[in-house]
Amino acid sequence: MTDKELAAKLREKYILNPPEGMTANGISNMSNGDILDMDYFMHEEDNFFDEVD
Repeated sequence: MTDKELAAKLREKYILNPPEGMTANGISNMSNGDILDMDYFMHEEDNFFDEVD
């Protein structure tokens, strides 16, 4: 999946359910890079992957 495709999917997701303090209109006007950055920072502390030492 390209960054452009991922940004489009994330935009749809966040337009339907905007994060606190944001509006669907604001999200629809965000650049692809801003959408990807927002999603990254919203999930940067999620523990999807456990590091094995």
